[in-house]
Amino acid sequence: MAEFIKINAADNVAVAIHDVEAGTCFDIDGVQISSLVRIPAGHKMALKDLSEGEDVVKYGFPIGHLLNAVPQGGLVDHTNLKTNLEGLLEYTYLPDLTETAPAPVKATFKGYRRADGRAGIRNELWIIPTVGCVNGVAQNIMKQFEKELDAYPGVEKVIAFPHNYGCSQLGGDHENTRKILADMVHHPNAAGVLVVALGCENNQLGAFRELVGPVDESRIKFMESQKIAGDEVEYGLNLLREIAEVAKNDRREDVPVSELKVGLKCGGSDGFSGITANPLLGRFSDWIVAQGGTTVLTEVPEMFGAETILMSRCQDEVTFDKTVHLINDFKAYFMKNDQPVYENPSPGNKAGGISTLEEKSLGCTQKSGNSIVRDVLLYGDRLTTKGLNLLSAPGNDLVASTALAAAGCQIVLFTTGRGTPFGTFVPTAKISTNSVLAANKPKWIDFNAGEIVDGRPAEEVDKAFIDFVLAAASGGQVNNEKSGYSEIAIFKSGVTL
Repeated sequence: MAEFIKINAADNVAVAIHDVEAGTCFDIDGVQISSLVRIPAGHKMALKDLSEGEDVVKYGFPIGHLLNAVPQGGLVDHTNLKTNLEGLLEYTYLPDLTETAPAPVKATFKGYRRADGRAGIRNELWIIPTVGCVNGVAQNIMKQFEKELDAYPGVEKVIAFPHNYGCSQLGGDHENTRKILADMVHHPNAAGVLVVALGCENNQLGAFRELVGPVDESRIKFMESQKIAGDEVEYGLNLLREIAEVAKNDRREDVPVSELKVGLKCGGSDGFSGITANPLLGRFSDWIVAQGGTTVLTEVPEMFGAETILMSRCQDEVTFDKTVHLINDFKAYFMKNDQPVYENPSPGNKAGGISTLEEKSLGCTQKSGNSIVRDVLLYGDRLTTKGLNLLSAPGNDLVASTALAAAGCQIVLFTTGRGTPFGTFVPTAKISTNSVLAANKPKWIDFNAGEIVDGRPAEEVDKAFIDFVLAAASGGQVNNEKSGYSEIAIFKSGVTL
């Protein structure tokens, strides 16, 4: 196995495939190099003598400048590399709309066709509190109904989604809560939804129902606990039984891949993220888009430093302008709160070999492949356009994954080099960047992209990954579902009363 990989011909660093001890000799592009110090897996080694202030180049782009000189064979990491990013930027639309689309095929998955024509990949009953005060009521209804689930064979699961909000919020925070919860009510992975309100919260049930709009009243029901005389849990159970009676006969059927909507997310990234798992998602995204399907890229702060690549792929100036606002509005959010715009990556990222935000972003945005950007969504918006979309949400794993699901994604594909067990309210499949993580955490990791650097041909891995995603869409549970990890988190930026 090779010890280092040089990603782009223009790079002046290479990435260690595994831990390389000091004094190890090897050949890169015909040049004999000896590592001067130990280079941990995923970390960068200088391919030539690099001067203080010189740009370090990875993925063919500068990822920062050196704080001190590094000789050939030396370690380049967060201790001697500083970002080049600062301040706000002016952007110009310079389109590069060349895309290499995979050939379309007649692929299908086994999904649930909803009355409005949309397709879901799960047939679950969801209990959604309008406010955190009734989290316990929602969870008790869930626990009681789980004992009766066998009586409704078409219903796969019942899940309550507690959260902290719905009251004591103002302005944008209040609207964020309402929008995300309303998005959940409409999600096609739900066979039915019971909305549980208290009665005195800011998120008043009447106004919330207006926001939700028309629904199938046999599958979507609402209850206001303060108005119920007697046991609100039993009242909720009866409503849930009515929904389950309708949903119990739902069956999977063949659905074209063009109706699949996939969220793209990464977290706990490492030096392999931009080499294995993120490019794998990029190729998958291009494949889904070529079939007429939809993918969504988010984590706006992790676009900083690579945003111009996305901007050049915007289909027109209107989409470009939306992308500029997407980036600048998030930078303004940081500045409004007196926080550094480019204070990234995280301690775990640095330990895994990512040194600057440019490096992280250039790896992160690879999840979008090379497809044309068709639309840009605000936080809480639902998808209306097929193809590659960008979505406004932070890098926080659960907040961003919740936003992807709320936008209408039936599944979230989540790459990670460090590992994480969580899941949002749709299946959240974990793709490891390296084989060590996959071996150590088999109950977290669903697919191992690390096989690519282990020597398995990328074409084989791509095909296996497509098969994996279609199997998950057809009912195969991913690890967060098997563990019962299904949560939501809602973006908050303002005052709590």
